[in-house]
Amino acid sequence: VQLVESGGGLVQAGGSLSLSCAASGNIFSISSTGWYRQAPGKQRELVADIGFGGTINYADSVKGRFTISRDRAKNTVYLQMNSLKSEDTAVYYCRFYRTWPPTYDYWGQGTQVTVSS
Repeated sequence: VQLVESGGGLVQAGGSLSLSCAASGNIFSISSTGWYRQAPGKQRELVADIGFGGTINYADSVKGRFTISRDRAKNTVYLQMNSLKSEDTAVYYCRFYRTWPPTYDYWGQGTQVTVSS
């Protein structure tokens, strides 16, 4: 299974970026999926995720600015990021995981998002 991320880059504060992550290979379509980020010197943290039943969860710091969505048919998850702040600068990772059999936990390679102030 391979997760391929795209859409990172450099943007000015207040701008927008859209990330996508496509899973290929033998991945069961019913899974949870999410976006995480890791800033220099900090631990990786949850940004947003979608449970297998569709429940969406956002970190408080991105509520109202970021939107997660997915296309199950394409095994793709998206993250629309608006009103970006300098503190959103980090490497963003997507994740596809399943906590019941057959269990799996796959991560993308990460994509850099840099917000200039």
